[in-house]
Amino acid sequence: MPKGFEWIVILIIALLIFGPKALPQLGKSLGATVKGLREGMSGKGDEESAPAEESEEDREIRELEEKLAEAKKKKEESEDESPISE
Repeated sequence: MPKGFEWIVILIIALLIFGPKALPQLGKSLGATVKGLREGMSGKGDEESAPAEESEEDREIRELEEKLAEAKKKKEESEDESPISE
């Protein structure tokens, strides 16, 4: 495990590689990954024990798919009713 001076060298190298703007985002993603791993190992994040909630985006996608299916059905019905001219 790195000690004090070694951490400073590691942080300076990371700063040079990723730049100062990307380090906060990199830290957030690393933290989220570690949190997910800990939850997975402890069993907190079991999908079987908790019902899956539908996200806002999933709900919007489902509603749009339903509207699309209704529009297709109406289009097919209107095409069936119109006379065919040849």
